[in-house]
Amino acid sequence: MPSLAFGSLFYPSMLITVLNCPSLFISDIATMQLCANKLDKKDFFGKSDPFLVFYRSNEDGTFTICHKTEVIKNTLNPVWQPFTIPVRALCNGDYDRTVKVDVYDWDRDGSHDFIGEFTTSYRELSRGQSQFNVYEVLNPKKKGRKKKYVNSGTVTLLSFKVESEYTFVDFIRGNPSQPTSLHYMNPYQLNAYAMALKAVGEIVQDYDSDKLFPAYGFGAKLPPDGKISHAFPLNSDCENANCVGIEGVLEAYYDCLRKVQLYGPTNFAPVINQVAQCASEVTDGSQYFVLLIITDGVISDMVQTREAVAASLPMSVIIVGVGPAEFDAMEELDGDEVRVSSRGRAAERDIVQFVPFRDYIDRSGNQVLSMARLAKDVLAEIPDQLLSFMKSRGIEPRPALSPSPTPQINVHL
Repeated sequence: MPSLAFGSLFYPSMLITVLNCPSLFISDIATMQLCANKLDKKDFFGKSDPFLVFYRSNEDGTFTICHKTEVIKNTLNPVWQPFTIPVRALCNGDYDRTVKVDVYDWDRDGSHDFIGEFTTSYRELSRGQSQFNVYEVLNPKKKGRKKKYVNSGTVTLLSFKVESEYTFVDFIRGNPSQPTSLHYMNPYQLNAYAMALKAVGEIVQDYDSDKLFPAYGFGAKLPPDGKISHAFPLNSDCENANCVGIEGVLEAYYDCLRKVQLYGPTNFAPVINQVAQCASEVTDGSQYFVLLIITDGVISDMVQTREAVAASLPMSVIIVGVGPAEFDAMEELDGDEVRVSSRGRAAERDIVQFVPFRDYIDRSGNQVLSMARLAKDVLAEIPDQLLSFMKSRGIEPRPALSPSPTPQINVHL
């Protein structure tokens, strides 16, 4: 079970909790080969010495270099050697993220001449050799100067394949019976997931009126047929996922670990959309939903997740990252610096708060103080997020003595 989630609301409330639980930490590696045809001649005494530079696009519109090919000397029709690159480095889990490729002519003094550029994406590249993966190399300056300019050559994808790399550690980390697993069921102390759930959940549950928390797991093979699920109730009750109090969530979590097989990938969208469906049915300000996701994995469905959190609904998403993994995608979803966008449109509100659990492990041994600080930071943005939704809908607080029910906060785990 790679992850865990639960939810709740703050007035009369409901908390939804989700735990992520992949057993394998898979690193997909892409191997590709490209060639070019009829590139522009840049050298006075020869042809060109071309090489490619690959860039991953960032959310703020900038680009980061992720790969350079070797230089092929004195040719306008180079065939580069196959190369490998982690899929994450190429697109950060977003298969539709723009990948920009610059074509240069190498110069000994380092002042390489720009031949042209083209853009693609991981999804397009994954189609392999086809008519869709022949790219015109364009030089914007030449195009602006020459009326009859067509292109500066073409680049063709010759081959593309993806393989998953596993290490010894990958296999033992996901086994709850192994001390190296973040889900390790230690009889003497809480594991990282349980610590995060208890610290945050015990604070959030004070805002939940009935202390019944729908709790889900995602990223596991379920009995009896081993079907992979990205949104299953921790208590195995598909009709009623509620757990009584945070202790009930912890009990369901440990029981679930004994029944399921942890398995990737880490897909966030299904469980976020499940809570969003509930939130979409109550938009009059009477309820507000909070989804707590505890995860140790890299997001595998970034495009769908961005779309899910960009929806303008009465809900917030708290993500607590556990373990040593890189959480770049979580930082992107947090949207503090750059608002999350989907399909070219920025989200109306920032509804995601992310905190890395490792930053709150008190090395002095004062665990109570450390956990209190974690809970404080996790909940820091919830009031403003709730108020921003109410304000955007023109909803005013009900008078204190009103016979009408006060708004309910639903917390989902």
